[in-house]
Amino acid sequence: MKITICDDNMKDLAKIEQLITSYKTLYPGNDFELETYTDPSLLLKKIQGNHLSDIYVLDIIMAGTTGIDIGKLLRLSDSQTAIIYTTSSDEFALDAYSVYALRYLLKPIQEEPFFEALSYVLNHRQNTEDPIFPVKTKDGLVSVPYSKIEYIENASRMLQIHLTDNTVVTSIFIRKSFDDEIKDLVQDKYFMQVHKSFLINFNHVRKLDGSSIIMNSGADIPISKKNTANVKRQYLLFISSHYR
Repeated sequence: MKITICDDNMKDLAKIEQLITSYKTLYPGNDFELETYTDPSLLLKKIQGNHLSDIYVLDIIMAGTTGIDIGKLLRLSDSQTAIIYTTSSDEFALDAYSVYALRYLLKPIQEEPFFEALSYVLNHRQNTEDPIFPVKTKDGLVSVPYSKIEYIENASRMLQIHLTDNTVVTSIFIRKSFDDEIKDLVQDKYFMQVHKSFLINFNHVRKLDGSSIIMNSGADIPISKKNTANVKRQYLLFISSHYR
């Protein structure tokens, strides 16, 4: 599991690193890969390139870019990643919850609340474990987590699964109909078939644009005319339920 820490105060960053090392010693079943930043602009570039971590420990008050700005970008890129905020002030608490931060810790960071926050995040991730979409490819069976699917296209009777990291998994020739291939996905509240050849993940939609949907990657997905009103209604329901 990858944890990214961003804090422009070297002393505070080192403290968090030390706490994570201590946590791993106390709970040896956890395998953490750490990545650290003192310059938030560098982390922003990493996120914009869709190079994401599982957990982010972010200082809120930093020069140039705030931890809230980073959190907003993360929510555009990946709704599932966990955010823990650290700060010397409690005035940003409401902003932190607006990006669904799982914990908000005041500095100086103490061991007990930090350990509790990390345990909560790990348990939260286990309880919301990603379902898997199995794809038969020419190289064998590939397991694709639901959360990593941006959209799926039926192209010449092959599934092209476009992922959030801009890679594409292509299936072998499908014998069943597209509807039948994606029937499990459409049961998930985050997915919708918007066209006879396209299924999208609402988590990765940038905007609804008339007769098409613009994804975070910039892909322009057509909406069938008969489905336009229903897609708009379902997307608005998703927005109101997910971001209220």
